[in-house]
Amino acid sequence: MTNQLKLKFSQISAFLFLISLGVLLAVLAEIPYGGWLQIPVLSVVWWLLIKMNLRSLKNCFAAGLIFGAGYFISALWWIYISLHDVGGMNAVLSCTAVVLLSSYMAIYFSIATLSISYFKINKLSGLVLSASWVLAEYLRGHIFTGFPWMGFSEAQVNGPFGAIAPYLGGLGCIFFTIWTSWQLLQVSKKPFFAFTGIVCLILGAHMLSYWHFTTPIGKPFSVKLIQGNFSPSFVFMPEGALQQIRFYSLNLSDTSADLIVAPETAFPWPTDNLPIETLNKLQQFANNTNSNLLFGAIGKQLNPSEVGEFSNRAIGLRPSAPAFVYDKSHLVPFGEFIPPGFNWFIKSFNVPLSNFSRGDKNQAPFQISLNGQLPINAVVTICYEDIFGDELATRIRNSSDEINLLINITNLAWFGMSQAPMQQLRLSQLRSLETGLPSLRSTNTGITAILGPDGKVLGQLNQFTQAILNQNLQAFTGKTLYVLWGNTPILTFSCLILLFGLYRNRYFL
Repeated sequence: MTNQLKLKFSQISAFLFLISLGVLLAVLAEIPYGGWLQIPVLSVVWWLLIKMNLRSLKNCFAAGLIFGAGYFISALWWIYISLHDVGGMNAVLSCTAVVLLSSYMAIYFSIATLSISYFKINKLSGLVLSASWVLAEYLRGHIFTGFPWMGFSEAQVNGPFGAIAPYLGGLGCIFFTIWTSWQLLQVSKKPFFAFTGIVCLILGAHMLSYWHFTTPIGKPFSVKLIQGNFSPSFVFMPEGALQQIRFYSLNLSDTSADLIVAPETAFPWPTDNLPIETLNKLQQFANNTNSNLLFGAIGKQLNPSEVGEFSNRAIGLRPSAPAFVYDKSHLVPFGEFIPPGFNWFIKSFNVPLSNFSRGDKNQAPFQISLNGQLPINAVVTICYEDIFGDELATRIRNSSDEINLLINITNLAWFGMSQAPMQQLRLSQLRSLETGLPSLRSTNTGITAILGPDGKVLGQLNQFTQAILNQNLQAFTGKTLYVLWGNTPILTFSCLILLFGLYRNRYFL
């Protein structure tokens, strides 16, 4: 009986340690050089899972779930702010929603860690674990519309493997992060081979950063990004919405620039119900000053679908040219469309939500007219659309026009003073790395920023301030290997590794 109690106590201690490691990993992602620091912590996770001797797949799955839950609850707690503080949902129900979503995200971590128990520990273990993690993260980004937020890839913007992104995308960064953490565990057994492998891989990744797939095009052009800092509850009131419309209308047409951008739903009103002079004045300003304007609004569909008559829309006004329209394609579950059977959940909000219509996946880019220069073509994304790297790469690859710039307009006011804005900024940095293109981020409360083609922040505004960012930006042309091939190479390689691992372990049927 004493031995059984000791065993149970040991298991409970190990599970608590796993939760702590998950929390630590999420915290490390938020600090400088976090991508470097996550690697040794992951190594400790693998050591603990091996030490626990989890021969049962059920126990291994539970261990991975606990580790993942600790990670995602720490990383996604800001959803509580949107549900409770902004939406007025009951505190218990809000906490439950965060835990359930985090537990669902953790299932993919659990599936990936099963390889430690399912496959025998051998020379292939690091590769098999890395391949399992890649496939699990790919599924997390696609099942139920996908939510690939806070993977280990975006932390590599501040880590050793960010340079892998133009070649193999974020999933490639994940593969080498997991493999390196496993090799670090082998240093005590085979110090020379393990250490040499790690050093060579990091040096090789560093060398890749000197090879560029995109090149500058034309001269730098002037950019003006507007950050209004309006709270969601303020905009829910008619007088608040009108004040926000007046603010953005004034600042869009105040001083000229080659490109002026306002955030998602800068005009939180259906376009056909906006004050009649609003869009006309903005178009006249664009014509008179040779400025290009881009801003968010609520679109009214000419032929409403069965889903809804409105859309989350970006409108672009160009000098003496037809208006550009982009309707958001990848909608947020519960925020922009209601999954079947969840109307009861939406009714617990005190926030007006609706079912938006989806835009096409491959919409035309925003063509920015420049005086005496070739036009600049920009891919526009709204809200969290820029977290889906493969979708963005597909849009660039399939575009009939050469893409030179990425623009994301978003509104993260729903999540208050949390790490959510910084998390999305890192995702935008990863998208610039993957595509080799500069990015513009125009947000309501922050982080409004300008990114270079290497993902580096060239300029940004402080959060929760009403301010304008004025800066010149250089456009780029060309396609990275990731844009040309997408996730196909890393997914194919990962599948081949798993198939070979199955064959070696005599599980191949």
